[in-house]
Amino acid sequence: ATRRITGERPEIRVLVLTTFDLDEYVYEALRAGASGFLLKDASAEQLAEAVRVVAAGDALLAPGITRRLLAEFSRLDNRPRSPLKSRVGELTERETEVLALIAQGLSNAEIAERLVVAEQTVKTHVGRILVKLGLRDRTQAAVFAYESGLVRPSGY
Repeated sequence: ATRRITGERPEIRVLVLTTFDLDEYVYEALRAGASGFLLKDASAEQLAEAVRVVAAGDALLAPGITRRLLAEFSRLDNRPRSPLKSRVGELTERETEVLALIAQGLSNAEIAERLVVAEQTVKTHVGRILVKLGLRDRTQAAVFAYESGLVRPSGY
């Protein structure tokens, strides 16, 4: 359903709410274009915040899922990733830097502070990254950064 919704109406953001805490559901939902993934045991406050975050164009994953997602990326073998790596080559040096910071979980404001630029400049870079790589949101950008080998989880 997520792939169909995002394919037909790319402006719509999808937040997956499920009882299934299985990695394969998470990965498939993200690949299908979901902007967030939350478990049904989340509190009402967490759910409301997740809706606000996703509606604002940002991404959100339940904390336990984020930990497992990073651990899984660290276990990936070293298969050649040339198609993805060549797509990274389409980015400018600054866009590549911004993409790496997105993958580390930094917000636009935090990236702006780190790079000593205006937040609007970061938003422009993020928009260009998404267009150049054919991605729909920051979640897909973060997944792409890990899958392409641009960044690796810290501590692994």
